[in-house]
Amino acid sequence: MEAKATAKFVRMSPIKLKPVTDLVRGKDLNEALTILKFTPGKGSEIIEKVVKSAAANAENNFDMNPDNLYVSEIYANQGPTMKRWRAGAQGRASMILKRSSHVGVTLKEKN
Repeated sequence: MEAKATAKFVRMSPIKLKPVTDLVRGKDLNEALTILKFTPGKGSEIIEKVVKSAAANAENNFDMNPDNLYVSEIYANQGPTMKRWRAGAQGRASMILKRSSHVGVTLKEKN
């Protein structure tokens, strides 16, 4: 049995989120939340919110014990990119890419 949670169209680049996801992959739920709480990385608050949501889904929808949960899968994939233009030198335009991400977490129960 597994519980999932996703956050789509997060306005942060996956390059900033992926190092934080690597910190908590495979960890117990309480340990993962502690790591995310004290991590100064830019995406730690977003990922913490998704992990808490997955834990709430596990507890309320699947009657899992939160003490036995661990992070089995976590990812931060690329979402759609908004393209914006900025005035450049000599009448040119330079492109600004505003990247977004899709963050997903899967929690499983230990046997």
